[in-house]
Amino acid sequence: MVKDLFERIQQNKGPLGKWASQAEGYFVFPKLEGELGPRMQFQGKNILNWSLNDYLGLANHPEVRKADTEAAAQYGAAYPMGARMMSGHTDAHEQLERELAAFVMKESAYLLNFGYQGMVSIIDALVTKNDIIVYDVDSHACIIDGVRLHMGKRFTYKHNDLESMEKNLQRATKMATETGGGILFITEGVFGMRGQQGKLKEVVALKEKYNFRLLVDDAHGFGTLGKTGAGAGEEQGCQDGIDVYFSTFAKSMANIGAFVAADKDIIDYLKYNLRSQMFAKALPMIQTIGSLKRLELLRNSSEIKDKLWVNVNALQNGLKEKGFNIGDTNTCITPVYLEGSIPEAMIMVNDLRENYGIFLSIVVYPVIPKGIILLRMIPTTTHTIADIDETLTAFDAIREKLENGTYKKIADSTIIDN
Repeated sequence: MVKDLFERIQQNKGPLGKWASQAEGYFVFPKLEGELGPRMQFQGKNILNWSLNDYLGLANHPEVRKADTEAAAQYGAAYPMGARMMSGHTDAHEQLERELAAFVMKESAYLLNFGYQGMVSIIDALVTKNDIIVYDVDSHACIIDGVRLHMGKRFTYKHNDLESMEKNLQRATKMATETGGGILFITEGVFGMRGQQGKLKEVVALKEKYNFRLLVDDAHGFGTLGKTGAGAGEEQGCQDGIDVYFSTFAKSMANIGAFVAADKDIIDYLKYNLRSQMFAKALPMIQTIGSLKRLELLRNSSEIKDKLWVNVNALQNGLKEKGFNIGDTNTCITPVYLEGSIPEAMIMVNDLRENYGIFLSIVVYPVIPKGIILLRMIPTTTHTIADIDETLTAFDAIREKLENGTYKKIADSTIIDN
């Protein structure tokens, strides 16, 4: 008998979906209101917000708002109509691509409408069934989904583990020799949960022993790392060893869109083979012109990034001095690791929001192992030292409640695992 396709979905909501009745609107799909920034509104209350990826505070920068507004007034939301290949190509798109390529020290660049679909499509375009993919087991979902499209062999290596990288490169080399294909190595400039930089310098050095091409997703490194803000490759002094550089506008650029940069022949190939762009409407002028202004500020306003790192260091050093475990982050992303269950995490975050006025994101199983609670904070240029001090005081209080069982008692009496 053929089952109803929806039967499984109706019976098993998934590891996160099963909490929807208690979590939606509060822990997931929350509605933040007011001007984007450190202080916003949540369910009618003022909160101190640590959950925006607006690293450089450009979302509300007056020059950015002006550029966005003027572009909207001149072009509206629709211009240009059609895909770039057909009728959606403009001088502004070309200019942004040239400036992005120069900023990340690559020969050429190509705009993407969205980072997620862009990365999926880049992977799909770069490899054939004869090629082998080697990638970090902790890669972002967009990389994993891109690899899923691959009809050939793929190997994962242990997170940031050089021995595992080399072992899997050896396996990939043997297999590629048999298939007559090549090897695509994929990692991230910054891993978004733990805040660690990918070991790009060490990976580039492996090119001396193995024949592979390197694709780097630097969504969190672009604009925040490196002397000029060109990302993790610049920070580690190996930008020229990255064959295909990718970043999104959704973090430091506070915008919609993304780009890929590489040698001109590779970008020319992607322009004619990247399905997510060939068959999609071009990036609107509001985002394109707005990104030109944002990139100008990245290039010419180093004090913005400097202020970001003052706040990052103050927050992370303050947490470490108080004995909190923030792992081995070496980027702006600030994780705090605590031990506890999902119900305890929900009660803790509720306490933070309702009684301390602090809004941040929790990460729990299946994203991280069972029994671990990750409180993930994103410091930005627009936070203040007073914001940081307020947060550190609150963290002292919630840790005590977690350790003395207060949250467990509340969770046991109020939360039902459905």
